[in-house]
Amino acid sequence: MDQATALEKQFEKIPTTVYEDASTASAEIARTIRDLIVKKQKAGEKAVLGLATGSSPTRVYDELVRMHKEEGLSFKNVVTFNLDEYYPMDPDRLQSYVRYMKEYLFDHIDIDPKNTNVPDGTIPIDKISEYCVGYENKIKSYGGIDLQLLGIGGTGHIGFNEPGSRELSRTRLITLDKITRIAAASDFFGEEFVPRRAITMGVKSIQETRQIILMAWGEAKAKVVQKAVEGPITDQIPATFLQNHPNAHIIIDKAAAAELTRVKTPWLVGPCQWDRQLTRKAVVWLCKRVKKPILKLTPEDYNENGMSDLIADHGPAYDINIRVFNELQHTITGWPGGKPNADDSQRPERAQPFPKRVIIFSPHPDDDVISMGGTLLRLVDQGHDVHVAYQTSGNIAVFDDDALRFMDFVKDFKEAFHIQDGQINTLFEEVFASAEQKAPGQVDPRSVQLIKGLIRRGEAKAACRYCGIDDENIHFMDMPFYETGKVRKKPLSEEDIQITVDLLQKVKPHQVYAAGDLSDPHGTHRVCLSAIMQAFDRLKEEEWTKDCYVWLYRGAWQEWDIDQIEMAVPISPIELMRKRRAIFKHQSQKDRPLFPGSDPREFWQRAEDRNKATAQDYDALGFAEYEAIEAFVRYIF
Repeated sequence: MDQATALEKQFEKIPTTVYEDASTASAEIARTIRDLIVKKQKAGEKAVLGLATGSSPTRVYDELVRMHKEEGLSFKNVVTFNLDEYYPMDPDRLQSYVRYMKEYLFDHIDIDPKNTNVPDGTIPIDKISEYCVGYENKIKSYGGIDLQLLGIGGTGHIGFNEPGSRELSRTRLITLDKITRIAAASDFFGEEFVPRRAITMGVKSIQETRQIILMAWGEAKAKVVQKAVEGPITDQIPATFLQNHPNAHIIIDKAAAAELTRVKTPWLVGPCQWDRQLTRKAVVWLCKRVKKPILKLTPEDYNENGMSDLIADHGPAYDINIRVFNELQHTITGWPGGKPNADDSQRPERAQPFPKRVIIFSPHPDDDVISMGGTLLRLVDQGHDVHVAYQTSGNIAVFDDDALRFMDFVKDFKEAFHIQDGQINTLFEEVFASAEQKAPGQVDPRSVQLIKGLIRRGEAKAACRYCGIDDENIHFMDMPFYETGKVRKKPLSEEDIQITVDLLQKVKPHQVYAAGDLSDPHGTHRVCLSAIMQAFDRLKEEEWTKDCYVWLYRGAWQEWDIDQIEMAVPISPIELMRKRRAIFKHQSQKDRPLFPGSDPREFWQRAEDRNKATAQDYDALGFAEYEAIEAFVRYIF
């Protein structure tokens, strides 16, 4: 846990605590809620909780359920009020917050259902104003909310109080911001199915609660957290209104804290412990700030930008410049698998053994070529034994019409070659009926899930073959945690980890590449990486693991910062075009993927823009000008 110091508070306008990870932070929030409930029980009073939905509070609810089952925590004296609900919304629908609360919390504890309150998404439109006043009055009848949980949206919204919401706003019907609807598209299997409105408690309603905890996890929330905590109060970022609350507390993990001044530029806050990593980070930041390459930085640049202590402790400036320049230069290599018969003392990868056995883990069936397609091609071209392991089927990301198109092909193929098989027609009718009758977000029948999985499997094979990877080196792991047919997945299981262990033991790689892109909005990358880490933890005594390097790449959502990069692989214009063609083999994800996230660009465009931007960053620091660069960070297990 990292509590802000007095010096740091000069920037942070809301008390903010940073935890190592979301699990640790969620457990602490759950303990706070438990303590409130127990205190109220002893006083013979009701504990009134304001609850949130979305991905942020799920681990808090998991921990509360555990406390109930294992520690005997009772919720019989608890009354809950949820922040919001889509409108219109049937409570039984997959995306309903009524259903969400039952699945994550209410159905697993001893709370009286009469004491749970979620805004009603079925109220007739002409009755909503009256209903919203009644919702507020019901909260007041219990003496107000003791503790309110909040997440924070990409627009800075709390509840569904979108940009433009007034500080005096009350519970009401609101029109959702386009960014909010795009962010919710994955839950509804398409932006067009996301309701355009929602009922939400207002900013004033939230401000009247006695205690507020806002939680945020992951790199994707870092920028909006910084604005909420350090920025000016504005209705364009409604979370900033919490700066006026006497008992609001921000709880975040390290990733979500990345843009806070004390984390991003701690030298502007106060004295620092200038280790090698922080020095590199500061010098890269300084170059961007003064728009100079590393070797042109002067003592004045350091002194005028809050870095005089660095010169005093580790200077002169010229020596710091040379040291950081050399460190970054040594990250650049055209031999990601190591260059044979070469001095590898200043290279990120060792020269021997050569060739290497390599496993590239890909959470979805296209992350490999999107995230590191140029490096993959380079590894194959340079003669390494490259394996690709697709961790999940990716079946929920295929449109129904693609499934129908492939079934049409099979049906027509049978007819063209006079193959008699009535089961094909039956299966076609099942797929057609599913596509015709399915409501948005409804789970596909298992047969349709299998067909969609086969579509993505075929695309992955086509991309691998284009890259020169042998069929026997293509592995489809189909990890069970993913196979729910829904955006919400099962927890990582022993079977998932064992599948990973078995593949590693079979190949015994010298090099492993894995997705470290924890900003993936669906959480799949995070779970897949956890499986790999746990597998290596079990295998750490194996002899082959002692000579295995694990490299983490990032995907379509975010790139490593320059100061973090430990291996930078330059990509030529021809290689970048080859990478694009490999991505194009994933036709079901081309043009308009089912879950695009908030970025309107196609995946190949995001990848190229990101790779080119990394090359431009290196160029601005004074290094050779490359077309594009793919970046990696080494994971030490």
